[in-house]
Amino acid sequence: MNTEATATLDARGLNCPLPILRTKKALNGLETGDTLYLISSDPGSVKDIDAFCTQTGNELLENYTENGEFTFIIRKS
Repeated sequence: MNTEATATLDARGLNCPLPILRTKKALNGLETGDTLYLISSDPGSVKDIDAFCTQTGNELLENYTENGEFTFIIRKS
């Protein structure tokens, strides 16, 4: 990970819609420009997080999969 995250959210073990709901809550607690490091085990989160960022205007900086876990870095708009 090249981007320093302001906050971290571990959503492993949670299924849809909980990763999105927890992401929204975590971002609400951040300032504009802050970044959230999110890790999830739900395969649906790949599509969900992308759609969430598009709908909310937040920027998806990084998105990768490693060892069956999905990692995202989101910048709050």
